[in-house]
Amino acid sequence: MAYELAQLNTGIIKGPMNSPVMADFAANLERINALAEQMPGFIWRLQTDAGDATAIRPFDDENMLVNMSVWRDAESLRRFVYRSDHMEIMRRRGQWFERMSEAFLVLWWVPQGHRPSVAEAIAKLAILRRNGPTAEAFTFRQSYPAPDAVESRPLDLGDECPAT
Repeated sequence: MAYELAQLNTGIIKGPMNSPVMADFAANLERINALAEQMPGFIWRLQTDAGDATAIRPFDDENMLVNMSVWRDAESLRRFVYRSDHMEIMRRRGQWFERMSEAFLVLWWVPQGHRPSVAEAIAKLAILRRNGPTAEAFTFRQSYPAPDAVESRPLDLGDECPAT
């Protein structure tokens, strides 16, 4: 395939990363990042020299974290998100992150080998917030196939991974 799937996930933390409220999240970050890197289909993730992206704060809100990665395909990412130990952390996200009223996750296809910039990812999130899911910027709930795929209509796969 000539395309890979990029994702940006944002969240507003309930306190500084070194605060008691964020301690358990911070304690699990290295383990979950390592798990992602070991998953079939993982290609790349945004990180600083510290090994994560928690110091990258591109929004006006200093409490807004970003997480960005690239995967071989939607199924690989879906498997990591919903069928690995990552799901345990997702179930607890309310302990560490504020509830957001607008889209906080965006998916989009990038040419194979391209590593998106944070600015590119934020632009994709803005497109999703403005237009809803389209082939240019979409969600797990309403995914679109890669541009070189035979099927070009949206895929409603829900939030869960289909059985493999």
